[in-house]
Amino acid sequence: MTAPVLPVGPPSWSGRLRWTLSDGLTLVGREVSRIRQEPGELVAALIFPAIMVVLFGYVFGSAISVPGGGNYREYLMPGLFAMVTFTSTMAVTMRVATDASRGVMDRFRSMPMARSAVPFGQTGADILSGVLAMGMMAAAGLLVGWRAHRGIVPTAEAFLLLALMRYALGWAGCYLGLMVRNEQTADQLIPLVFPVTMVSNSFVPTGGMPAALQTIADWNPVSALTAACRQLFGNPGAPAGDPAWPVAHPVLASVLWSVALLAVFMPLSVRTYQRRGR
Repeated sequence: MTAPVLPVGPPSWSGRLRWTLSDGLTLVGREVSRIRQEPGELVAALIFPAIMVVLFGYVFGSAISVPGGGNYREYLMPGLFAMVTFTSTMAVTMRVATDASRGVMDRFRSMPMARSAVPFGQTGADILSGVLAMGMMAAAGLLVGWRAHRGIVPTAEAFLLLALMRYALGWAGCYLGLMVRNEQTADQLIPLVFPVTMVSNSFVPTGGMPAALQTIADWNPVSALTAACRQLFGNPGAPAGDPAWPVAHPVLASVLWSVALLAVFMPLSVRTYQRRGR
């Protein structure tokens, strides 16, 4: 009786996908275990959003008027959700650059695992910490008077939109970390993300800005995400006059920004990781 002949050749597309997802989930578990062993990083990531709510809510709250009237802290919360979503890019950059500089990436390449699993694992782990950060920020917002007024479904849609954008930005951070490959350089890049979040409608209306700066702010993806959250949460801050297209259609604009970021940085991250090992 002859033994069955096993198929020889590269795995199918579905087989490669299952392999990548399985290895990616394993690396997500690695990141979770690392955070559990170093809880200070997680504590800082959770406390920072709460501090931002209290600091901006009470420092700016008495000095800035909301377009059309309303509670400034309700106007502010969507902007803080968007700001924390965008600043998370640098957290992924730091983790990837640290692993690259310490030789962890080289050890991963020597193991029988899918090459694209490492970027998938890094971005997947960031989503888990992002959910916790959003929960902490929402709790802090409720304590200072913020409310979501449109019901469960629009509120869930707003948080899903934040998670989608965070996942897309995680791939941008992964690519940047693979490019710099040095935790000191990555650390010096962190301040560069704050002007992007500040030149937007997150904290103040853009109507009082100079014309050129207002155009930049209105087309900033942070402004689209902030406006989308205000719309879905039912918070004050609807744009006045004839707003730019991303602010007039913020939900669609945020989805398009997320898809564009994924389309650009997902293949770039995987390709860069593969080429670094050659």
